[in-house]
Amino acid sequence: MSKNILFVLLAICSITSAYSQQNMEGIVVDATTKQRIATVRITNTTSKRLIFNNSRGEFQLFATPGDTLIAEREGFHSDTLVYIDQKVLIFSLKRSVIYIPEVKVSARKSPEELYKQAQEDYKRAFGLAKPGSAFSVGPTGAGLNINTIYNLLSKEAKNARRLTKLLEAEYQQNVIDSKYTPDLVRNYTGLSGDELKRFMQEYRPSYYFIIASDEYELMEYIKNKYKLFKLNPNLRHLPELPKINIDVSK
Repeated sequence: MSKNILFVLLAICSITSAYSQQNMEGIVVDATTKQRIATVRITNTTSKRLIFNNSRGEFQLFATPGDTLIAEREGFHSDTLVYIDQKVLIFSLKRSVIYIPEVKVSARKSPEELYKQAQEDYKRAFGLAKPGSAFSVGPTGAGLNINTIYNLLSKEAKNARRLTKLLEAEYQQNVIDSKYTPDLVRNYTGLSGDELKRFMQEYRPSYYFIIASDEYELMEYIKNKYKLFKLNPNLRHLPELPKINIDVSK
């Protein structure tokens, strides 16, 4: 008789345990990007069951209220949660290394390539802008190079020199743009949209700073400027006054 009672009690316990266990659904996401993460190991430390989620970041597992669940994946810090009565289990894993957003590589030319192309396109202008020595050496000795003097005085040569200055200025801006990029600034500030554009315009570094600084110095520059930006995001700096060269010899 006692054996029958014991059997009934065990059966009741088994049925109760089966009904208390829930087949739960869940998902694992990146805490930073909110994108789904696959091949995550999920362990129910109470029941000692272990599963892996699928390629879409989804999983199913049995859990009883009070069970402790742990999600683990290489390159991420583990995340722990206790199942109570959640409808969906959501693990949010933080990367254990610094996250750098994916940068799409395009066939954009480097500043040096663009400048060299401009030199080819405006070869005559560069030739006029650098006419050479004003003196020439002929059979009778040193003398004035008439062609060079003409080039120096001609309107075409003045326009050519103006053009080369513009091209050199454009080259410098391209160098800045190649390092001071929206992706880089967004990564260190979290700004986007109009705020990102406004920040990049207000705190655009100079060409000479860009060529003299390394990646760490540029990162510190952006972070320090962002501290100023947060104090007053709507602040507008006055543009620098134009430089005026006065020829006192005239």
